[in-house]
Amino acid sequence: MRFQYLAIFLFFFATTYAQQEDKSFTVKYINQEIKLDGILDEPIWSEAEAAGDFWEYFPIDSIQAREQSEIKMLYDETNLYIGITVYTAGSNYAIESLRRDFRAGNSDNITLLFDTFNDGNNAFLFGTNPYGVRREGLVSGGGLDLRGFTISWDVKWRGESKMYENYYTSELIIPLTSFKFREGERKWRFNSYRFDTQSNESSTWMQIPQNQNIYGLTFMGDMIFEKPLGKSRTPFAVIPYITTGWFNDREASLQESSVKVGGDAKISIGNSMNLDVTLNPDFSQVEVDDQVTNLSRFEVSLPEKRQFFIDNNDLFASFGGSRDANPFFSRRIGIAEDPDGNTIENPIVAGVRLSGKVNNDLRLGFFNIQTEKDALNEIPSVNNSMLALQHLVFSRSNIGLFFINKQTLGDDAFIVDEERYNRVLGIDYNLISADNTWSGKYYLHKSFQPESSGKDLSTGVNTQYNSRNWNIFTDWVYIGENYRSDLGFIRRTDIVKGGTGIRRTFWPENSIFNNHSFRIFPTFIWRPSQDMQNTDYSIRASWEGRFQDQSRVQAQWVNRYTYLFNSFDPTRTEGAVELPADSDYYYSSYQLEYNSDRRRIFAYGLEATFGDFYNGNRFSLEGSLNLRIQPKALVSVQFNYDKISLPDPYSSADIWLISPRFDLTFSKSLFWATLVQYSNQRDNLGINSRLQWRFAPLSDLFLVYTDNYFVDRFSPKFRSINLKLTYWLNI
Repeated sequence: MRFQYLAIFLFFFATTYAQQEDKSFTVKYINQEIKLDGILDEPIWSEAEAAGDFWEYFPIDSIQAREQSEIKMLYDETNLYIGITVYTAGSNYAIESLRRDFRAGNSDNITLLFDTFNDGNNAFLFGTNPYGVRREGLVSGGGLDLRGFTISWDVKWRGESKMYENYYTSELIIPLTSFKFREGERKWRFNSYRFDTQSNESSTWMQIPQNQNIYGLTFMGDMIFEKPLGKSRTPFAVIPYITTGWFNDREASLQESSVKVGGDAKISIGNSMNLDVTLNPDFSQVEVDDQVTNLSRFEVSLPEKRQFFIDNNDLFASFGGSRDANPFFSRRIGIAEDPDGNTIENPIVAGVRLSGKVNNDLRLGFFNIQTEKDALNEIPSVNNSMLALQHLVFSRSNIGLFFINKQTLGDDAFIVDEERYNRVLGIDYNLISADNTWSGKYYLHKSFQPESSGKDLSTGVNTQYNSRNWNIFTDWVYIGENYRSDLGFIRRTDIVKGGTGIRRTFWPENSIFNNHSFRIFPTFIWRPSQDMQNTDYSIRASWEGRFQDQSRVQAQWVNRYTYLFNSFDPTRTEGAVELPADSDYYYSSYQLEYNSDRRRIFAYGLEATFGDFYNGNRFSLEGSLNLRIQPKALVSVQFNYDKISLPDPYSSADIWLISPRFDLTFSKSLFWATLVQYSNQRDNLGINSRLQWRFAPLSDLFLVYTDNYFVDRFSPKFRSINLKLTYWLNI
């Protein structure tokens, strides 16, 4: 036993002190103008201190980068100026297109991360590529996984690039009002990561081991400002819009034209808080959701794409368990059900949203959003509000408190008593150790609704250990049968769920593999109201190999048990005989997956699943094909085929989902995107085509055409055309 304690102590000692020494550079204050042209020819750039000596992250994380990068920064009272020199092995760059907010991992680019509150939890992200295409985003939760990474956030800034032989330069001008920070601050934590497709190298300014995310906020250096930062000087932005549209709903025999006006306002409160106000918002320009084939018994969650909900979204959406017990899911707002159970839009009348830092350790989030009454569809007016607090403890962990209230207004006869209000109160502890070796979440939530009779708790424990060779986690959830969160995403109630996963990763030398790993992940679900009856389990065993050329292969075996409390048809065929209630099934399946080198002009991924499915069989083939026509176009196709074979009298089906997408970028300000989605499970062929002209920073003209057809008889279902103008005005 003493030997084990000694081994654990030595391991933690090694992981704590094996980190690279701190790196820093000084950001010089200037009083002269920088011309934005991507060319670093102003004399002041030669006086700026450089952040250099990048480390390789892939394929080897223990050596200096072969192709180096150099970052210089200057600032004045208004802007942060960034000059970047990126050295390359040639000029054969790979890019997706000229569209803003590009994906980074499959193209040449460099990204900058700014942790302005030095807390290791949240950061602003700005990136560019050799063509001067820009992207910006937010990182939350320490960057532990993709749930804390979004590039849906938008803010005003400028950037240009210039290509030379064997290197390119970029010049960025970011208004200080684009950041949130403490007045009088002298230091921000900083890191940068870069993808180089020609040398097949990823690199970072601070050395990061490959078992950590490249955008994680654990391994960061310091940027030291020559003089303290001042107060924000642009406290107010107004973003009005006007839209005109026409739609024809063939199912409802309804045709209508409309003109709509509204807008948003952004009001800075000090340097650290932001108040967002929306009035009569319109989301007609937002990209349509990607359709999915659903063979499960449960609802599928889709990501938020509306800009109003993005900024500081982690303050509201990170409570509870993201898969089973998320008490707040912003897509619930503005969506309702008609008397037939169909999901329809429920317009938002107005909303306010306050979020940001109160002081060094405390974050505050609050929103209040009112939705419109729709008497024709028996939908009442609803007030939706939430208060969230998050306080930093220890080095990077935090304690969060929240209160959610969904309140029905009015006294209409169609309002059911038990749905007049729903309230949820909860506390979360989020663990992130200083070196990211340990992370986890521990929470307790309680709901309140009319005639609540106990069993209305949701609680969970999640702990993860992550080292270079081992990743071990355990996750346990309890959701009472009367627990409700009407603004959340709760797959089902009355469960105790437990799962533990173990992954062992190997890093071979002189191999075609960069790394490969074995993983086992058993999950069990019990139902407390049925004397802890085991209702489900899945046991997954998998092997994954990542090649030196960035392609990837995976093989997986899954053994499942399912007890059906309610009848269910996995094919969702109209009029089909459903699998009966109170029946159980044992079934196993196999899965093979391959993803090619995504740096290539043509890249693809294929995944095949075959084996048992309930009391029958399943064969599924899923894939993606991507072709880049640089730098103007990206053509892609996503497809999913499922052959479900169940014995008579149950339904068998061939289910298709095919989604070609065409992205054309005529310039860095004019984009045309078209998405076609065919799903015979949903009986829908959908076309969404969007032309966007960004005529000024964050100011756009959209022309959006949407068309939907029934698949079985190929007749029109719904058609609309919208023209929308938005303009960002700083006051």
